[in-house]
Amino acid sequence: MSKRPPRILVIAGSDSSGGAGIQADIRTITQLGGYAMTAITAVTAQNTKGVSGIEVMSPDFVAAQMDACMSDIGVDAVKIGMLGSADVAEVVADRLEELACPIVFDPVMVATSGAQLADEATIEVFEWLMELATLTTPNVPELERLSRMEIANEIDLSDATGIVLNRIGGGAILAKGGHWKGGFISSRDSSPVSTDNLIVDTLYTRDEQGHWNERAWSAPRIDTRHTHGTGCTLSSAIATLLAQGMALDAAVAEARQFVRRALENAPGFGSGHGPLGLQSRD
Repeated sequence: MSKRPPRILVIAGSDSSGGAGIQADIRTITQLGGYAMTAITAVTAQNTKGVSGIEVMSPDFVAAQMDACMSDIGVDAVKIGMLGSADVAEVVADRLEELACPIVFDPVMVATSGAQLADEATIEVFEWLMELATLTTPNVPELERLSRMEIANEIDLSDATGIVLNRIGGGAILAKGGHWKGGFISSRDSSPVSTDNLIVDTLYTRDEQGHWNERAWSAPRIDTRHTHGTGCTLSSAIATLLAQGMALDAAVAEARQFVRRALENAPGFGSGHGPLGLQSRD
């Protein structure tokens, strides 16, 4: 009998064009050796040029999907993406309260095309989900909204992350640097590096004494408009690798490489922000 794959429950919205959301999550989890289950929070009409419509599922139906998966198949890790409404966010948090497995929360607020995917009421519930999450993966604009401060440099980034970590009292944050437009960013104990041509992602974790630590990864920016689904792909990859027993920093490092390969192999579909070219890590 072959070894069973880790069971990953994805709670997120559907992308009709297949580039992001549930569709990207399933591809990522499958290609990294996991078994994907889904609780769909919303259905979108979208393509590489933008989102033209959103239908949000009822909180009861989202909960029913989660219950069906967790009560029968079981769960080894959870990935949370687009939630659609504050009521859905609340029922998701409530269902995950007693779940003892890694939870990766991608606090989706705006689509790659610029469409708003979370209102202020929904974002207010994010704090509850961050308290439950093993890791939260905001980009810089999302971190600004979560911390309620503008981020203009590396010190601001650290301070904003510290505000959020202190507020939630635990967990870890991966501040994604893909949206950083120029300037300089670095860890506090190293020389600044220009981010004009670099992507710098920084992992903030707490030690047993309550102090938070930083670990940064940098890589040359890949010049492409085909970036639709990068956040979904990264967070699902991390969740899958954590479910396989990998340590958090190692899971982040490998997931970043998985996303970079996907960016480099984008098929070139669509006239806007096209999908990634997902592939196995082997």
